[in-house]
Amino acid sequence: AMFASHVIHGTPKADDEFRVVIIGDSSVWGTLLKPEETLTGQLNEARLDACGKQLRAYNLGYPTISLTKDVMLLSFAIKYEPDLIVWMATLEAFPIERQTVSPLVANNEETLRGLASRHGLRVEADDPNLVKKTFWDKTFIGDRRAWADIIRLQIYGVMWASTGIDQVYPADYARAQTDFEADDGYHNFTPPNLNADGLALNALETGFRIAGDTPMMLVNEPMIISSGTNSDIRYNFFYPHWAYDAYREMMFALSRQNGWTYVDLWDIVPASEFTNSAIHLMPAV
Repeated sequence: AMFASHVIHGTPKADDEFRVVIIGDSSVWGTLLKPEETLTGQLNEARLDACGKQLRAYNLGYPTISLTKDVMLLSFAIKYEPDLIVWMATLEAFPIERQTVSPLVANNEETLRGLASRHGLRVEADDPNLVKKTFWDKTFIGDRRAWADIIRLQIYGVMWASTGIDQVYPADYARAQTDFEADDGYHNFTPPNLNADGLALNALETGFRIAGDTPMMLVNEPMIISSGTNSDIRYNFFYPHWAYDAYREMMFALSRQNGWTYVDLWDIVPASEFTNSAIHLMPAV
Protein backbone atom coordinates (compact mmCIF):
# COMPACT_ATOMS: atom_id res chain seq x y z
CA ALA A 1 0.00 0.00 0.00
CA MET A 2 2.84 2.38 0.80
CA PHE A 3 4.57 1.79 -2.52
CA ALA A 4 1.26 2.07 -4.39
CA SER A 5 0.88 5.60 -3.01
CA HIS A 6 4.48 6.60 -3.74
CA VAL A 7 5.51 8.71 -6.72
CA ILE A 8 7.88 5.95 -7.87
CA HIS A 9 4.89 3.68 -8.51
CA GLY A 10 3.41 4.19 -11.95
CA THR A 11 6.19 6.57 -12.98
CA PRO A 12 7.79 5.10 -16.10
CA LYS A 13 11.56 5.23 -16.00
CA ALA A 14 12.61 7.62 -18.75
CA ASP A 15 15.49 6.74 -21.05
CA ASP A 16 17.50 9.67 -19.70
CA GLU A 17 16.73 9.00 -16.01
CA PHE A 18 19.41 7.81 -13.58
CA ARG A 19 17.17 6.41 -10.86
CA VAL A 20 18.40 6.55 -7.26
CA VAL A 21 16.43 5.09 -4.36
CA ILE A 22 17.41 6.05 -0.82
CA ILE A 23 16.36 3.86 2.09
CA GLY A 24 16.82 4.41 5.80
CA ASP A 25 15.15 5.75 8.93
CA SER A 26 13.37 8.96 9.92
CA SER A 27 16.45 11.03 9.07
CA VAL A 28 15.96 10.03 5.42
CA TRP A 29 12.17 10.29 5.60
CA GLY A 30 12.66 13.83 6.87
CA THR A 31 11.39 14.47 10.39
CA LEU A 32 10.76 18.23 10.77
CA LEU A 33 11.77 18.74 7.13
CA LYS A 34 9.60 19.79 4.21
CA PRO A 35 9.76 17.40 1.23
CA GLU A 36 12.08 19.70 -0.72
CA GLU A 37 14.41 19.96 2.32
CA THR A 38 15.02 16.21 2.62
CA LEU A 39 18.09 14.54 1.15
CA THR A 40 16.16 13.32 -1.88
CA GLY A 41 14.40 16.65 -2.30
CA GLN A 42 17.67 18.55 -2.36
CA LEU A 43 19.28 16.06 -4.74
CA ASN A 44 16.40 16.52 -7.15
CA GLU A 45 16.50 20.31 -6.83
CA ALA A 46 20.22 20.22 -7.70
CA ARG A 47 19.40 18.69 -11.12
CA LEU A 48 22.52 16.55 -11.15
CA ASP A 49 23.80 14.46 -14.03
CA ALA A 50 25.01 10.90 -13.57
CA CYS A 51 26.43 8.70 -16.32
CA GLY A 52 25.12 11.15 -18.89
CA LYS A 53 21.57 10.99 -17.50
CA GLN A 54 19.40 13.17 -15.26
CA LEU A 55 19.61 11.98 -11.65
CA ARG A 56 16.25 11.52 -9.95
CA ALA A 57 16.14 10.42 -6.31
CA TYR A 58 13.22 8.70 -4.56
CA ASN A 59 12.72 8.88 -0.81
CA LEU A 60 12.00 5.42 0.60
CA GLY A 61 12.95 6.28 4.17
CA TYR A 62 10.59 5.07 6.89
CA PRO A 63 10.52 6.48 10.43
CA THR A 64 11.63 3.49 12.47
CA ILE A 65 15.15 2.12 12.97
CA SER A 66 15.67 -1.46 11.82
CA LEU A 67 17.87 -3.07 9.18
CA THR A 68 15.22 -5.73 8.61
CA LYS A 69 12.67 -3.01 7.87
CA ASP A 70 15.11 -1.55 5.34
CA VAL A 71 15.57 -4.95 3.70
CA MET A 72 11.80 -5.31 3.34
CA LEU A 73 11.58 -1.94 1.60
CA LEU A 74 14.60 -2.75 -0.55
CA SER A 75 12.96 -5.98 -1.71
CA PHE A 76 10.08 -3.89 -3.11
CA ALA A 77 12.24 -1.01 -4.36
CA ILE A 78 14.39 -3.27 -6.55
CA LYS A 79 11.31 -3.89 -8.74
CA TYR A 80 11.45 -0.25 -9.87
CA GLU A 81 14.80 -0.73 -11.62
CA PRO A 82 17.04 1.67 -9.68
CA ASP A 83 20.45 2.48 -11.11
CA LEU A 84 21.82 3.10 -7.61
CA ILE A 85 20.65 2.26 -4.10
CA VAL A 86 21.81 4.42 -1.18
CA TRP A 87 21.31 2.71 2.18
CA MET A 88 21.61 5.14 5.10
CA ALA A 89 22.15 3.29 8.37
CA THR A 90 23.31 3.74 11.95
CA LEU A 91 24.27 1.35 14.76
CA GLU A 92 20.86 1.60 16.45
CA ALA A 93 19.40 -0.27 13.46
CA PHE A 94 21.64 -3.29 14.13
CA PRO A 95 20.73 -4.89 17.50
CA ILE A 96 18.77 -8.13 17.03
CA GLU A 97 16.02 -7.06 19.43
CA ARG A 98 15.24 -4.00 17.30
CA GLN A 99 14.64 -5.84 14.05
CA THR A 100 10.93 -6.66 14.34
CA VAL A 101 9.64 -3.96 16.69
CA SER A 102 8.80 -1.69 13.77
CA PRO A 103 5.06 -2.06 13.03
CA LEU A 104 5.90 -2.29 9.33
CA VAL A 105 7.90 -5.44 10.06
CA ALA A 106 5.71 -6.87 12.82
CA ASN A 107 2.63 -6.85 10.61
CA ASN A 108 4.25 -8.40 7.54
CA GLU A 109 5.35 -11.83 8.67
CA GLU A 110 4.54 -13.38 5.31
CA THR A 111 6.89 -10.99 3.54
CA LEU A 112 9.62 -11.73 6.08
CA ARG A 113 9.26 -15.48 5.69
CA GLY A 114 9.46 -15.06 1.94
CA LEU A 115 12.69 -13.09 2.26
CA ALA A 116 14.03 -15.77 4.59
CA SER A 117 13.35 -18.57 2.12
CA ARG A 118 14.49 -16.70 -1.02
CA HIS A 119 17.42 -14.67 0.27
CA GLY A 120 18.41 -16.12 3.63
CA LEU A 121 17.15 -13.31 5.85
CA ARG A 122 17.34 -14.30 9.50
CA VAL A 123 13.84 -14.54 10.99
CA GLU A 124 13.21 -16.26 14.31
CA ALA A 125 10.48 -18.90 14.18
CA ASP A 126 8.92 -17.79 17.47
CA ASP A 127 9.55 -14.03 17.32
CA PRO A 128 7.01 -12.56 19.78
CA ASN A 129 6.86 -9.23 17.95
CA LEU A 130 5.38 -10.69 14.78
CA VAL A 131 1.62 -10.26 14.62
CA LYS A 132 -0.21 -13.56 14.14
CA LYS A 133 -3.55 -13.14 12.38
CA THR A 134 -6.31 -15.68 12.79
CA PHE A 135 -8.78 -16.51 10.03
CA TRP A 136 -11.25 -14.13 11.67
CA ASP A 137 -8.63 -11.36 11.74
CA LYS A 138 -8.23 -11.70 7.98
CA THR A 139 -11.93 -11.24 7.23
CA PHE A 140 -13.42 -7.86 6.34
CA ILE A 141 -15.15 -7.61 9.72
CA GLY A 142 -12.16 -8.79 11.72
CA ASP A 143 -9.82 -6.49 9.81
CA ARG A 144 -12.16 -3.49 9.69
CA ARG A 145 -9.66 -1.24 11.50
CA ALA A 146 -7.20 -1.64 8.64
CA TRP A 147 -9.90 -0.86 6.07
CA ALA A 148 -10.88 2.22 8.03
CA ASP A 149 -7.24 3.30 8.06
CA ILE A 150 -7.00 2.85 4.29
CA ILE A 151 -10.05 5.04 3.71
CA ARG A 152 -8.85 7.68 6.17
CA LEU A 153 -5.37 7.78 4.64
CA GLN A 154 -6.82 8.22 1.15
CA ILE A 155 -8.67 11.27 2.42
CA TYR A 156 -5.53 12.59 4.11
CA GLY A 157 -3.67 11.95 0.87
CA VAL A 158 -5.76 14.57 -0.93
CA MET A 159 -4.73 17.16 1.67
CA TRP A 160 -1.10 16.08 1.61
CA ALA A 161 -0.99 16.32 -2.17
CA SER A 162 -2.63 19.75 -2.26
CA THR A 163 -0.52 21.30 0.51
CA GLY A 164 2.75 19.41 0.25
CA ILE A 165 2.58 18.94 4.04
CA ASP A 166 2.44 15.44 5.53
CA GLN A 167 3.66 16.02 9.08
CA VAL A 168 3.43 18.52 11.93
CA TYR A 169 5.96 21.35 11.94
CA PRO A 170 5.96 22.68 15.52
CA ALA A 171 7.04 26.25 16.18
CA ASP A 172 9.28 24.93 18.95
CA TYR A 173 10.60 21.51 19.95
CA ALA A 174 13.01 19.94 22.41
CA ARG A 175 16.50 19.88 20.94
CA ALA A 176 18.58 16.70 20.86
CA GLN A 177 19.97 15.72 24.25
CA THR A 178 23.61 16.65 24.87
CA ASP A 179 23.98 16.06 28.64
CA PHE A 180 23.95 12.49 29.96
CA GLU A 181 24.24 10.32 33.02
CA ALA A 182 27.56 8.55 33.54
CA ASP A 183 26.21 5.46 31.81
CA ASP A 184 28.13 3.43 29.24
CA GLY A 185 25.38 0.86 28.65
CA TYR A 186 24.20 -0.14 25.21
CA HIS A 187 21.29 -2.59 24.87
CA ASN A 188 22.34 -6.03 26.15
CA PHE A 189 26.00 -5.68 25.24
CA THR A 190 28.74 -5.71 27.84
CA PRO A 191 31.61 -3.27 27.28
CA PRO A 192 34.00 -3.41 25.63
CA ASN A 193 32.59 -6.31 23.57
CA LEU A 194 30.13 -5.42 20.80
CA ASN A 195 29.33 -9.05 20.06
CA ALA A 196 28.55 -9.57 16.38
CA ASP A 197 26.10 -12.36 17.32
CA GLY A 198 23.83 -9.71 18.84
CA LEU A 199 23.76 -7.64 15.64
CA ALA A 200 21.69 -8.16 12.50
CA LEU A 201 24.68 -8.42 10.18
CA ASN A 202 22.73 -11.04 8.26
CA ALA A 203 20.26 -8.31 7.26
CA LEU A 204 23.09 -6.29 5.69
CA GLU A 205 24.26 -9.32 3.75
CA THR A 206 20.69 -10.04 2.67
CA GLY A 207 20.27 -6.48 1.44
CA PHE A 208 23.31 -6.77 -0.80
CA ARG A 209 22.10 -10.14 -2.12
CA ILE A 210 18.74 -8.57 -3.03
CA ALA A 211 20.47 -5.65 -4.74
CA GLY A 212 22.38 -8.13 -6.89
CA ASP A 213 24.06 -6.35 -9.80
CA THR A 214 22.49 -2.99 -8.89
CA PRO A 215 25.18 -0.79 -7.31
CA MET A 216 24.50 -0.06 -3.65
CA MET A 217 26.24 2.46 -1.41
CA LEU A 218 26.05 1.80 2.33
CA VAL A 219 26.34 5.02 4.32
CA ASN A 220 26.99 5.34 8.04
CA GLU A 221 24.77 8.37 8.56
CA PRO A 222 25.84 11.51 10.44
CA MET A 223 25.05 11.80 14.13
CA ILE A 224 25.36 14.45 16.79
CA ILE A 225 28.60 14.39 18.78
CA SER A 226 27.97 15.97 22.15
CA SER A 227 30.35 18.14 24.11
CA GLY A 228 28.07 18.30 27.16
CA THR A 229 28.05 16.52 30.53
CA ASN A 230 29.59 13.02 30.35
CA SER A 231 30.26 13.43 26.63
CA ASP A 232 33.56 11.65 27.34
CA ILE A 233 31.41 8.54 27.96
CA ARG A 234 28.59 8.98 25.44
CA TYR A 235 28.60 10.52 21.99
CA ASN A 236 24.84 11.05 22.23
CA PHE A 237 21.59 9.58 23.59
CA PHE A 238 22.03 6.43 21.51
CA TYR A 239 25.70 5.56 21.82
CA PRO A 240 28.46 5.19 24.39
CA HIS A 241 31.92 5.67 22.88
CA TRP A 242 33.05 2.07 23.23
CA ALA A 243 30.05 0.61 21.37
CA TYR A 244 30.06 3.08 18.52
CA ASP A 245 33.82 2.93 18.03
CA ALA A 246 33.66 -0.87 17.88
CA TYR A 247 30.78 -0.64 15.38
CA ARG A 248 32.79 1.61 13.06
CA GLU A 249 35.75 -0.74 13.13
CA MET A 250 33.42 -3.66 12.42
CA MET A 251 31.80 -1.89 9.46
CA PHE A 252 35.13 -1.03 7.84
CA ALA A 253 36.27 -4.65 8.22
CA LEU A 254 33.01 -6.09 6.84
CA SER A 255 33.03 -3.71 3.88
CA ARG A 256 36.58 -4.61 2.93
CA GLN A 257 35.88 -8.31 3.38
CA ASN A 258 32.73 -8.26 1.23
CA GLY A 259 33.71 -5.62 -1.30
CA TRP A 260 30.87 -3.30 -0.28
CA THR A 261 30.88 0.38 -1.18
CA TYR A 262 30.85 2.01 2.24
CA VAL A 263 30.95 5.69 3.20
CA ASP A 264 31.40 6.73 6.84
CA LEU A 265 29.88 10.20 7.49
CA TRP A 266 29.46 9.84 11.25
CA ASP A 267 31.20 13.09 12.26
CA ILE A 268 30.70 15.27 9.19
CA VAL A 269 27.92 17.47 10.63
CA PRO A 270 28.40 19.96 13.51
CA ALA A 271 26.27 19.36 16.62
CA SER A 272 24.45 22.66 16.06
CA GLU A 273 22.88 21.31 12.85
CA PHE A 274 20.73 18.62 14.50
CA THR A 275 17.11 19.11 15.53
CA ASN A 276 15.21 16.89 17.96
CA SER A 277 17.29 13.74 17.71
CA ALA A 278 20.88 12.59 17.44
CA ILE A 279 20.26 11.73 13.78
CA HIS A 280 17.72 14.35 12.59
CA LEU A 281 19.31 17.10 10.55
CA MET A 282 18.46 20.70 9.76
CA PRO A 283 17.63 21.59 6.12
CA ALA A 284 20.93 23.32 5.37
CA VAL A 285 22.84 20.10 5.89
